[in-house]
Amino acid sequence: MADPHQVFTQYIAESGLKNTPQRHTILEVFLSAGKHLSTEELYTEVRAIEKNVGQATVYRTLKLLCEAGLAKELHFGDGIARYEPSLGIAHHDHLICTVCHKNIEFLDNTIEQLQNELASRHGFTLTSHRLYLYGVCADCQPKGNR
Repeated sequence: MADPHQVFTQYIAESGLKNTPQRHTILEVFLSAGKHLSTEELYTEVRAIEKNVGQATVYRTLKLLCEAGLAKELHFGDGIARYEPSLGIAHHDHLICTVCHKNIEFLDNTIEQLQNELASRHGFTLTSHRLYLYGVCADCQPKGNR
């Protein structure tokens, strides 16, 4: 598996941009977060480590991470874009609570097989997909509705 730091360094160089310590701090915080992050959450976590990083730098660097294939943008239905690492991360789908916005990552081979069969029936070769299932989690459901 490719090293994300090397991938990012190479992408920065190929794009003719400066390879700054701030960008690598943002990358490290993003990779080590262990959760889906909004740009605001990433900015807050980066600022806890590096006080001299501006909000615009975090936004631009997150965009670069997406362009470099190191991050992908997710939308959980609450109007806030969130990001997760994508390099070397196995495909998964998401269950999203529309009340508390909790999300659960899952992989179901039956769903994956059905998606491939559906695509094939329509003459498609899948290159990627995202599946978000929205509902109300057990914690947010009224006790009698479980």
